[in-house]
Amino acid sequence: MPTSNLTILRTYALKEPTALPKSILFTHTESSLAIHDGFPKSMFHFLLLPRIIPPLEANELNSLKTLLNSDRAHAKQVISALNEDAKSVRKDIEEEMVKRYGFKWEIWIGFHAMTRLEPKLYEALLKEDIACFHCGSTMKNLPALKSHLQDEWEMISAREKAKIKKKRKMELSAIDVIQGPDNKKTRA
Repeated sequence: MPTSNLTILRTYALKEPTALPKSILFTHTESSLAIHDGFPKSMFHFLLLPRIIPPLEANELNSLKTLLNSDRAHAKQVISALNEDAKSVRKDIEEEMVKRYGFKWEIWIGFHAMTRLEPKLYEALLKEDIACFHCGSTMKNLPALKSHLQDEWEMISAREKAKIKKKRKMELSAIDVIQGPDNKKTRA
């Protein structure tokens, strides 16, 4: 991530979360804020940042190494709070999945300590084909991968909605068996 983007993230972490626009802020706690990723790679892609509030100082968060080299108890407190807040954000995402799509799916949560990579460490990877994490198919570029992932999403969505419909039908059949055919109650 370029330095300018890290500076922007630090600016967000220093601000009062309620001062951030809703297009940026997803949610916040006393110890962190979850923001919408500026370059989302999924339907629900957020960054969880520790808030820079005293006694925490911005320079303690330059890197994970810097944080761990500071006061150990304080570093543990920051990381533990991020862990708890990540669980809460996961729950919020799952609720939104069900609300929007009727089902939930696996959520990937990763820990990304921001470090600056030397181009020689990743340039070769940029020239390789891109693999779909669902089926392993390879694509030559991101637009092709994005199109493929949309097709994968449509198949997954149709399959999950069919499961929900089948489950509901079975539940209604079970109710009919229990109530008997003479019961004239209507169901919503």
